[in-house]
Amino acid sequence: MTTATGIKPLRLEYDLTVGMSVMEGRGFYYPSDTAVASNGRLYVANRSVDGVERGVRVTMCDIESEYYGTFGSSGEGEGQFIWVSGIAEDTQGRLFITDEYSSRVSVFDLDGNFVSRWGAAGSGDGDLDGPSGIAIDSADAVYVSDTHNNRVQKFTASGIHLLTIGDGESDEGSLTLPWGLTVAPGGDLYVADWGNDRIQRFTSDGGFVAAYGSPGSGEGQLRRPSSVAVDENGLMYIADWGNERVQVLDTDGRFIQQLRGQATESEWAVNFLNINREEGAARAKADLEPEIATLDRSDPHEVSSHIEKLFWSPVSIELDAEGRIYVTESNRHRIQIYRQAS
Repeated sequence: MTTATGIKPLRLEYDLTVGMSVMEGRGFYYPSDTAVASNGRLYVANRSVDGVERGVRVTMCDIESEYYGTFGSSGEGEGQFIWVSGIAEDTQGRLFITDEYSSRVSVFDLDGNFVSRWGAAGSGDGDLDGPSGIAIDSADAVYVSDTHNNRVQKFTASGIHLLTIGDGESDEGSLTLPWGLTVAPGGDLYVADWGNDRIQRFTSDGGFVAAYGSPGSGEGQLRRPSSVAVDENGLMYIADWGNERVQVLDTDGRFIQQLRGQATESEWAVNFLNINREEGAARAKADLEPEIATLDRSDPHEVSSHIEKLFWSPVSIELDAEGRIYVTESNRHRIQIYRQAS
């Protein structure tokens, strides 16, 4: 069966979870973004918490929970970050990583070797103030959410400024604290317009195309969206951060499905609990979906913080070539992976 537009109806179902809370080595610590790279690996940017140097790194793993090591550390030197934020791969197999604190972009190869960096703090053309989301098109143009300058900037891979997007005076196309970015298969840029509770769409030369969503918690409404991915049919997958959920919208912004989270224990967590038997025994007795009399079930943040399987700070959403959806959860240090139901 297909819809009137020729697109098969979409239903997503839970597949598995990758990750575990670890400040060093195999695991994640307050991850902020994930790149699903051309070599089949996942590159997970770990932000840690403000003022804590341990935990800042990029973790290399794959969907089978194979661990390949880490690179990067806390600091302002080459190959270091203070507030690592977004990560994306170009066609040359290079990883571009934004540092919100240092207002720069660092470049690495897929083995984690530092290549170069560019960017400087400021508000002029080519300057950055708190860069967060990053996306790269098929010609290796780099789009960066220049968050505190309320705009997106387009650069060459070496950091030469090409274009500024979303700094208009009218509401149409204007941005407030933009966050996650994606370049759709057709070449248009989609922006998670965090401060305006919507997704905005632009052409590659900065022309406004459309806006999707409105403030709220109903179906198709958004509260502080942090990330967006778009598939070959134009369907939008949105990390609705403020509502602690993922929503799928069609090409016109109509609601299709929402996910609240269905996480199970990751392979890493299972191994840890098997080794640390006292903790494993305590967990086996724990109520992971408690009924708490004082729990305000109208507040998605409060509910998510108490029920482990649910998304808690779904900060990033990515697609792979097989149509799987990767949802990075900052507060639970993991990635929930979904696939299209057969």
